[in-house]
Amino acid sequence: MITKADGSLDTARMLRIVEDVAILCKQGIEAILITSGAVAAGRSEVTPSKKTNIVEAKQMWAAIGQIKLMSNYQFLFGKYDIHIGQVLATKGSFGDRKHYLNMKNCISAMLDNKVLPIVNENDTVSVNELMFTDNDELSGLISSMMDCNSLIILSNVDGIFTGIPGEEGAELIQKIEDTTEDIEKYISENKSEFGRGGMSSKSFIAKKIAAQGIDVFIANGLRDAVITDIVRNKEVPYTHFVANHKKESGVKKWIAHSGAFARGAVTINAGAREALNGEKTSSLLMVGITKVHGYFEKGDVVSILAEDGTRIGLGKAHYDSTVAEQHVGEKMPKPFVHYHFLVLDEKT
Repeated sequence: MITKADGSLDTARMLRIVEDVAILCKQGIEAILITSGAVAAGRSEVTPSKKTNIVEAKQMWAAIGQIKLMSNYQFLFGKYDIHIGQVLATKGSFGDRKHYLNMKNCISAMLDNKVLPIVNENDTVSVNELMFTDNDELSGLISSMMDCNSLIILSNVDGIFTGIPGEEGAELIQKIEDTTEDIEKYISENKSEFGRGGMSSKSFIAKKIAAQGIDVFIANGLRDAVITDIVRNKEVPYTHFVANHKKESGVKKWIAHSGAFARGAVTINAGAREALNGEKTSSLLMVGITKVHGYFEKGDVVSILAEDGTRIGLGKAHYDSTVAEQHVGEKMPKPFVHYHFLVLDEKT
C-alpha cells in the first residue's frame, strides 16, 4: 500500500495515512499501525553485488530500509506532536506464550504512555518457513493479541466484489456475517508484484478475526481519509466483516493463531470427536485419545486430529508426550486439554 508500482516507497501515500491515524490519536482513540515498506525503502539505496543472492539482498534492504522507513514515520507523525515506537515481530514471537505476552505488554505500555506503536515484520532475520503470509496475517495477530475493537485492512480496491472490480455487473459486498454464503468464489488469488498476499489472504484473516469478536473492514487505502471515514461511520465503500457477538478469551485467541507452532499432535476416536462437537462444552480426555504424535511438553499447543488425519482443533496440553503415550485410552485425573484451552476449527 505504501510502495509504488516500481517497488519504491510512496511517501505521498504514507503522508495521507499518517494524517488519518493522527486524527484518531488526537481524538483519544488508541491506534496501532501495521506497516510494510522496509525492503522497498532500502531497495533504492544499495545495489547488491553479484555474490549476493536474492534472500541476502532482501535482508540487507530491510536492514537499511527499516531506518529510512521509521525516519519517515517519525518526521510525519512529529508534525502532529505524536511520539512513535517501533515493534519488530517475527512469526516465532507468537509461538511462545512468554514471548507473546512480552510483546503484548510492550505495546500496552506504549499505548498507556501515548506512544503510537508501529509494527513491522523483522525481515532481516525472517526465513521463508517462518515468515508471515503478509502484513494482513501480522495485523490479524496483533489485533487479536491486543483485543482491538476494529481492524482496518487497506487494499488497492474498495473491498470484496462479486466479480472483477471495475467490470460490468461486479458489485461490492458491503457486509459479511457468519451466515453469509460462501464468498471464496468471488475472490481472486492475484497478488501485487512486491507483496506476498492478495484478497484471498485478506478475506481469510478477516473471517478469522471477526469470529473472535473484532469488526474487520477491508477498504481502499488509495482513498484519502478512508480510515477516519470508516471510524465516523460515513458512507464510503468497504467490505465489513461483522464481529461475532461472543468474544474469545485472550488465551484462546493465542491458541487459535498457534497452528503453525503446534509441537505435536494427538489422534482422537469418534466418541471424543462427537463429545467435542456437542452442544455441551467438553474437555478432551485421555480416554478419547488413540495415538500421540511427536514430542511436546506440558503447556505446549498441540494439534487434535480425527481418525482420518484431519485437524479438528488445537489445544494446550496438560500432559507431556511421554506421559500421554503411557496413558493413551486410559482414565486420568485431569483432562488432556481443558475446554478453557481448547479451540475447534470451524468445520470439524
